[in-house]
Amino acid sequence: MKRAGQKLVAGTEAPGTSRTSKKQKTSLYGSGFGESDPCTSMDWGSLPHHVILRVFQFLTLVDRARASSVCRRWNEVFHIPDLWRRFEFELSQPATSYLKSTHPDLIQQIIKRHADHLQYVSFKVDSSTESAEAACDILSQLVNCSIKTLGLISTAKPSFMNVSKAHFASALTVVFVNSKSLSSIKIDDTPLDDPSLKVLVANNSDTLKLLKMSSCPHVSPAGILCVADQCHGLKELALNYYILSDELLLALSSEKHVDLEHLRIDVVSENPGQVQFHTIKKQSWDALVKHSPKVNIVMYFFLYEDEFDAFFREETPVTHLYFGRAVSKAMLGRIGMNCPRLIELVVCANGLQPLDDELIQIAERCKNLTAMGLGECEVTCRGFIEFVKMCGGRLTQLSIMEEVLIPDSDYSLDRLHLEVSKHLGRMWFPDMMPTW
Repeated sequence: MKRAGQKLVAGTEAPGTSRTSKKQKTSLYGSGFGESDPCTSMDWGSLPHHVILRVFQFLTLVDRARASSVCRRWNEVFHIPDLWRRFEFELSQPATSYLKSTHPDLIQQIIKRHADHLQYVSFKVDSSTESAEAACDILSQLVNCSIKTLGLISTAKPSFMNVSKAHFASALTVVFVNSKSLSSIKIDDTPLDDPSLKVLVANNSDTLKLLKMSSCPHVSPAGILCVADQCHGLKELALNYYILSDELLLALSSEKHVDLEHLRIDVVSENPGQVQFHTIKKQSWDALVKHSPKVNIVMYFFLYEDEFDAFFREETPVTHLYFGRAVSKAMLGRIGMNCPRLIELVVCANGLQPLDDELIQIAERCKNLTAMGLGECEVTCRGFIEFVKMCGGRLTQLSIMEEVLIPDSDYSLDRLHLEVSKHLGRMWFPDMMPTW
């Protein structure tokens, strides 16, 4: 069939095909260009710039580069600024990474011809220090940039953390000083430090709206407080708990600040048993919520059971809670008592004590709860159904492992899913594997 099609394009008639019908068929394709056979007569180089640009926007970078060699006109379109506003540099070591690196020649071409066009830029690196250093070298050359969004992404640790602090800070300074309009920065797991944040604030305080900087050990509470004091348009912030302070929350609650929309806090135990976590005052939380009543406060916990003492002893306006390690019944009881704004709760592990009372208390007091996930925990079927009955149809996400549920004299697993489905208003089954 392929060869027959090729012969027809070349002009050979198929048996029983008249010249008249053939002419009518080809004219349908050629009518827009005034030609009868586009494959032999169409001048692809005469397509309008906006048409070629639209074609290029659907191509991968490699295919776009190949297409640019079709003719001079296509090569001109290849360098139109609109195509270079968004770019992701992929940097890896071929022997150890699955990433396919951006070709060095292309990187140099971008630096030479398109640095001032870049607006939405990310660097994706593997775990090697060489790749992270290469990213810093590129950043150092963006002296004419006007970047709005910058993301440094490590597909595996240590990556940027092995780059010298001086080299990393120098590279970031080039972008922070020259951009003047940075609105979104994601620099988790990097050697970012307080002086770098001061440079950022000095040059981009009027535009910065999103800052994600979890696992940046060289940043102090004073450094992030400088950001909060000066960047009054900040809407999203992600940081480690050790940087969180009463002063920071009060700064974000000042009259000058716009309403904060998202605050993500990672609570991670770096040295188990050696660090005592501080407590944030209720008044500070209250001030933040009063100023930004719709703020989502997201907390990710990776602690051991004996490290939770500082948390949820007073009312806390957290909305999303994720526990990556085991959490005690007592801790879940505190959440039920002191987290009235809770929307989502995920518990990866608890132990071998049924959580019936804790879940029922959460259902009673957390009126906004719409999502629940339980992993290595235990709940009786009767207790689980009571929890679902109290929450009702507002539970839009309910991910419970089948082995979590303990059959009792009232409900078997077969009957459980029917009863739960009735209260949810939709068909529901326990999960066979975790979905979070």
